[in-house]
Parts: sequence; structure tokens; C-alpha cells
Amino acid sequence: MPQSPNTPIAFQDEREAGRLLAVEDGKAVGYIAYFVLAGPPHALVAVHTVVEPGHEGRGIAGGLVRTFYQLAAAEGVPVVPLCPYAASWAAKHPDEAPAAPAEVVAAAKAQLAAGSDLR
Repeated sequence: MPQSPNTPIAFQDEREAGRLLAVEDGKAVGYIAYFVLAGPPHALVAVHTVVEPGHEGRGIAGGLVRTFYQLAAAEGVPVVPLCPYAASWAAKHPDEAPAAPAEVVAAAKAQLAAGSDLR
């Protein structure tokens, strides 16, 4: 059955797998790949945002990034948007996406370069 563009999207944090999923009718239609910064303040680091073919243009990627920032805020940690899409979204929504301190960004880049915690 074809999906209506108005079908609600649910977001599910799969922390152990390093993914925040966008789910529609029980199927993943997009995700943010991320990791948790190893050292304090344990920032959430967005690495890649994907929307499955056929689901583009519906605001799913923006919803993922917004939800990712809300998740971090609820945990009291910053977001480091190393994913180009997440960084662009954050620049357009500064009221919803506070910038992470420079030292946290540097630590996230170092952890990414080392390849740790990525699946």
C-alpha cells in the first residue's frame, strides 16, 4: 500500500547501534548515524544523515536533526554536527541548535578520525 505523505514519522533512538531512526509504518525511512563522545561532556556527534530513496522532500532529515538536538538537550549534553546536513540545519535553526564549545568539537573530530565508536 503506498504511503501518504501525511503518515506520521516516529523517531527511535538506537543508542547501542549508533542510530536515530525515522520510522514510518514500522519501516525505517531515514536515520542519523552518530556516536557519543568518549570523554566529558559526552556530546552526541552526528556523522551522517540519510533519507531512504522515495522519502526525500518530506522534511524527514530536518525532523531527524531536530529530534537529535532535542535528545541531547534532554540529556544535558551538546551536539557536534559533523554531518554536513546536520551542520547546515543547525546554522539555519540557531534557536534550536546551540553551538557546541570549540574544545568539544575538537574532541569529537579527534574521536571520529580515530574511528572509535563508529559502526
